[in-house]
Amino acid sequence: MGFHRRTVLQAAAATTLGGLSRRRARAQAANTIKIALLTDMSGQYRDFTGPTELACVRQAAAEFANRGFNIEVLAGDNQNRADVGSNLTRAWIDREGVDVIVDGGASSVALAVNDIIRDRNKVFLNTTSATSDLTGRACTPNLVHWTYDTWNVSKSTAAAMVKQGGDSWFFLTADYAFGHALERD
Repeated sequence: MGFHRRTVLQAAAATTLGGLSRRRARAQAANTIKIALLTDMSGQYRDFTGPTELACVRQAAAEFANRGFNIEVLAGDNQNRADVGSNLTRAWIDREGVDVIVDGGASSVALAVNDIIRDRNKVFLNTTSATSDLTGRACTPNLVHWTYDTWNVSKSTAAAMVKQGGDSWFFLTADYAFGHALERD
């Protein structure tokens, strides 16, 4: 009888503690903001984004420790490809519960990610893509464009050239979203 009572009490305690642990885990999950850094870890932009940017995001997240919520940082290499960036973004949001995408990378990647972010009602902190389409035709309330854009670069460059007497010039266009946006603007 004593053995049976002890077993029942142990089982009840384990169930109660297990329930508390699950409730604590759910509460902690509710207080967790998941940030995913979508950046170039292996290509032409790696040196000024990539691992250094990941270290900075982690450092910023650590500064918010012990403030009533947790920040979890994930990272992925977009390979400067819109399809790769889109697939990572969908997986992070749908499977990992990511709340915020940071960076985006190349303009083509950022434009593709921006559509997903809008559809899923998440947040996109664009820190590197410079296409003015993000603040123009593709602007959404879910986007913070935290960098220069092609309109600003082209306007300031053209204004300086005209001020110095330039009245014509030639434009070599990089054959991708950023280059076309820069030439257009």
